[in-house]
Amino acid sequence: MWEDYFDALGEEPPCISQEEYRVRQSRLFSQLKPNDVILITSNPVSTRSNDVSYPYRNSSDMLYFCGWQDPDSLFFAYCDAGEWKSCLFVQPADTLKEIWEGRRPGLEGAIANWAIDESYSYDDLGTKLPELIRKSTRVFLRLGNDSKVDKIVEDEMKFQSRDRQKFGYGPSSICDPSSMINELRLRKSKSEIEIMRYSAKIASQAHIIAMKNTIPGIGEYQLEGLIEGFFKYCKTSGSAYPPIIGSGENATILHYTENDDICNDGEIILTDAGCEYQGYASDITRSWPVNGVFSEAQAEIYQLVLESQIAGIENCQIGKPYDAPHFAAREVLAKGLIELGVIDQSLEDALSTEGDLNKWYMHNTGHWLGIDVHDVGVYKPNGEPRLLEEGMVVTVEPGLYFGAWRKDVKCPERYANIGIRIEDDVLITPNGPDILTSDCPKTITNIEELVGQ
Repeated sequence: MWEDYFDALGEEPPCISQEEYRVRQSRLFSQLKPNDVILITSNPVSTRSNDVSYPYRNSSDMLYFCGWQDPDSLFFAYCDAGEWKSCLFVQPADTLKEIWEGRRPGLEGAIANWAIDESYSYDDLGTKLPELIRKSTRVFLRLGNDSKVDKIVEDEMKFQSRDRQKFGYGPSSICDPSSMINELRLRKSKSEIEIMRYSAKIASQAHIIAMKNTIPGIGEYQLEGLIEGFFKYCKTSGSAYPPIIGSGENATILHYTENDDICNDGEIILTDAGCEYQGYASDITRSWPVNGVFSEAQAEIYQLVLESQIAGIENCQIGKPYDAPHFAAREVLAKGLIELGVIDQSLEDALSTEGDLNKWYMHNTGHWLGIDVHDVGVYKPNGEPRLLEEGMVVTVEPGLYFGAWRKDVKCPERYANIGIRIEDDVLITPNGPDILTSDCPKTITNIEELVGQ
């Protein structure tokens, strides 16, 4: 069913090498002092119902620095005689539990196949971790993720001994490593870019499948099933976030995720869906007519949003403020809505904080993208907009939403219940914006050629 779409990906699936994990660790260690230690905790297992858990995903920082995917784990690093050592506390091999829950790499497997120097049993955390951190002065740890680890560190902070009094051993402060880690994650390496491009290709083909299968009467849930089915067919982790599949008035709800309605003739369907591949997210939004042909009113709004998105993408340039795409897209939208008679204000007034553009476009034009779909990285360091740099990846996603159901504004009858958003993933390069999601059609002509075919 999906062989041709899979073949369209056209390349061998990429991956992160163990050498790259070592490089990432080295960059982190270069910001630490010899008497520092750093701990990165795993995400807890979350219960879905009774004794059934949600599918497990480890913390993004754990994935970034070593790629370890199993729960009950801890990444730990310390400096020994001038050399940094990377350690993992992991679930030990346990045949009985593995019969029920699946094979574990165990301590030996962790050493053999992951970018670490030492491995310990997570069952020995309470005895081994205090020993490892006792000679440190600063502990870098994001508190609140693993209460067991938090308690061990806090107990060591309070612990008094003759050696500590004599030699000054023992941690005296806990520091949050988030800011230094987030800066490392913000700029993507060549390997990361290859994975994100591959993730974007998968998501693009999934949107094409949804377009081709859209006909009046199909369920939003059925399109969601096709998209997520293709994600799994391509051996991804599944959706990077809950998909938005909204037709008609549902398309005017920004974070609509029920996806349980019927797509009717004459409606627009807005589909916001991306997959997670090797831990990295793609994030695409496309909007198309359920019956395959844009009405005149739908085409007016669609073309305006498309032109605003193009203007936003053109501003994804090295040295531009991160919010330059947002302001460029807003200006195009405001001018267009004035010309269409939707806004009866000057351009300056329409773009103001209280301007009428905010009635129909009420969100930012993009965000960082990476291991998290809303990836880490400060947007305004020192209160000033960050300038875009090579290797950053942003989304560009302007939209217009005319919900006739709203009570706070009077919706233009001509555009009632038209919701349009167009979103692409853009890599910042010295040669200008590189659209990772370029395989996904977005012109009116290309979309009409696909829908229902």
